[in-house]
Amino acid sequence: MRATAGAPRAPRGERPHIDPGALAHTRARHPGAIAEAAARRRRRPLLGDSGRLLLVAADHPARGALAVGDRALAMADRADLLARICEALSRPGVDGVLATADVLDDLLLLGALDGKVVMGSMNRGGLAGSAFELDDRFTGHRPRDLTRLGFDAGKLLLRLDYEDPGSLRTLHAAARAVDAMARRQLPVFVEPFLCRRENGTLRTDLSPAAVAKSLAVASGLGGTSAYTWLKVPVTEDPDAMARVMETTTLPAVLLGGDVGDDPDAAYDRWRAALRLPTVRGLVVGRALLYPVDDDVTAAVDRAVALL
Repeated sequence: MRATAGAPRAPRGERPHIDPGALAHTRARHPGAIAEAAARRRRRPLLGDSGRLLLVAADHPARGALAVGDRALAMADRADLLARICEALSRPGVDGVLATADVLDDLLLLGALDGKVVMGSMNRGGLAGSAFELDDRFTGHRPRDLTRLGFDAGKLLLRLDYEDPGSLRTLHAAARAVDAMARRQLPVFVEPFLCRRENGTLRTDLSPAAVAKSLAVASGLGGTSAYTWLKVPVTEDPDAMARVMETTTLPAVLLGGDVGDDPDAAYDRWRAALRLPTVRGLVVGRALLYPVDDDVTAAVDRAVALL
């Protein structure tokens, strides 16, 4: 029996309607439907013929990061979030999605992941704003979960503060996760940052020197780097970005990040960085799902054009 909530349908460029009651009904009555949908999912290679990759990121809520701009709870509306993801995934050139298990389970039930790259988010224990934010436990997908569900890759966040002992525990756990993914021949995307606390608030250091140092540390995790990719923030200076990317030969994707009130400048930085030899694509979240003008289709198509 195919027990799903029904794949969303909408005219081209319009946001589909998501029925949260139908999803809850399937989850309550037939929880095995998620595994059944995962088993049926049509898979594809990580990289297509173009050799490029564009993924939509939607793993923010599991860390308690629900804000978009001045909207504190924008991502707390799950039906709206799912509709935005489905709209983005329907656009030509979008390869797949990065999310936590709850979001991917919903997308499986909606039939939205056929022929898409599915990347599971692995460590979400460092809740935004918490005292233990840098002791980032692996509370999301485990390597064996990704294998069981037939997903295509995993992603881990590696935030390092030289003055916070929690960073060492995260660093050690990340290295063992890289080893476990390599044993399964599954790509793992490592997103490294150097951080520091200012008046109790965690700040990331996006200076070229800090980004280069974080890439060097991330590249050396585990017993092999054969299946390791890097997820890299883009510096404001294109020349500096070129120097930063000379730090490693690992394939990399660009982290979209917060584009603020000037998306044109962000797209220009992405365009320049995508010309670098080790950069293979983009992984973008709120900038595509919650653009300033709320036009998801236009934001996604613009990002696709960069590739």
